[in-house]
Parts: sequence; structure tokens; C-alpha cells
Amino acid sequence: MHFCTKDEFPKLEEVKRDHFASLKNHVSHDPELRKRKVIKILEIGVGTGVNFAHYPDGCRLVVVDPNPHFQEYYNNNRKKFPNIHSEDILVAKGDDMHMIEDGSVDAVVITLVLCSVDNIDQILKEVRRVLAPGGKFYFMEHVQEFDLKKYSLRKKLQDFFTWCGLWPFIFDGCCLNRDPMPAIERAGFTKVEVDRYYAPVPNFLFWVEMPNVKGVATK
Repeated sequence: MHFCTKDEFPKLEEVKRDHFASLKNHVSHDPELRKRKVIKILEIGVGTGVNFAHYPDGCRLVVVDPNPHFQEYYNNNRKKFPNIHSEDILVAKGDDMHMIEDGSVDAVVITLVLCSVDNIDQILKEVRRVLAPGGKFYFMEHVQEFDLKKYSLRKKLQDFFTWCGLWPFIFDGCCLNRDPMPAIERAGFTKVEVDRYYAPVPNFLFWVEMPNVKGVATK
């Protein structure tokens, strides 16, 4: 995972930058943070910490990840961003974040994580629980191919690499043929904005991950 994410890919970073740009305009529910014009963000499945560059200055960042082996890489990354008040990784799954209080964060971020979790519905329930009223849930995920007329081969490869266990083994449980949108749309958010697109993948290895969705759901 570190080998595959340690290098930046400019086109992908542009997509992320545009997607997370509105974070800087969000107003915190917390009076003290609001005075300082900063927000509190929770990232679920932080991994090695590849999203630091897209978070607004001064933000308070809480992170959870079930894999303790990411901590070394995450800690090395966070040192490069002293403008962000990032906390140590809470080793936990996103479907049980009891250590995080109800309505205590302004935004939740999940990127390329829902492909590998056991229970998407329970994670989304936890996302809604920890978000303050009006809070935003930012998501970016690769999904199963949605244009079967043009890319039926890609769908077959997604199914095969997932079924044989090769892709999940290499990429920490990742399943190529999932679509989290039905779960997100029924999770009880007041508004869900979503965009389906083909990601500018860095090389042919990730051709099977090109179908993507990104969006923002509001509590």
C-alpha cells in the first residue's frame, strides 16, 4: 500500500484538490473553533495519510484506521504538514467508533475505503452519528464499471480479480466490484450530491479502478 501511494500523481491530485476545496468554506459547529475559523475533520481509513495536502490550514484532524501497520507511514507524512493539528491514529474500524462523541465533528472524509469494509451501512450510521447537524461527508471511491456497453471487459476483470482474492490480498481487502452509492443514498442524509467519472489513473495497473464516484452528503 505504501509503495502504491507514496508518489503523487498530478492529475489525481487535481481531482482531489477540486473535490475538497469547499472544506475551507465550512463553518464549525463548535463556538471556539468557529472563532478561530477552523473546523474539526474525521478521516476514516486514513492509511498512510495521503490527504493531508487537501485539508484547510489550522483544521483539527482526527483519524481512525483498523490497520496498526500504517502508523509509521502516517506519522512520517503528518510531519510534512505542521499547518494541520493531526492526532495519532485511533486503531479502530469505522463501524465502531465509540471513542468519538456524537455530533462532535464538522466533516467526515472517506477515500478509497468503502471498497474494503465489512459493513458499509454500519459505517455510514457511524458517520451520521459523529457529524454535527449540517456536517458534511466527503467521499471518493472506485466502483464497479457503470458503462457495460463500452467496458464490459473491465467489469469481468473486476469480478475476476476480486473473486480470486488477488486484489484484496495486495490492497488490504479492496474489492473492485462494489458500488457504495445505494448504501449512501439510503443512509438518511438530508442531501447527497454525487458525480460518476473515470479517474485519471497513473498507469495501466490501475485501469480496473478507473470507474469512480465522488460526492458530498449533508447531515
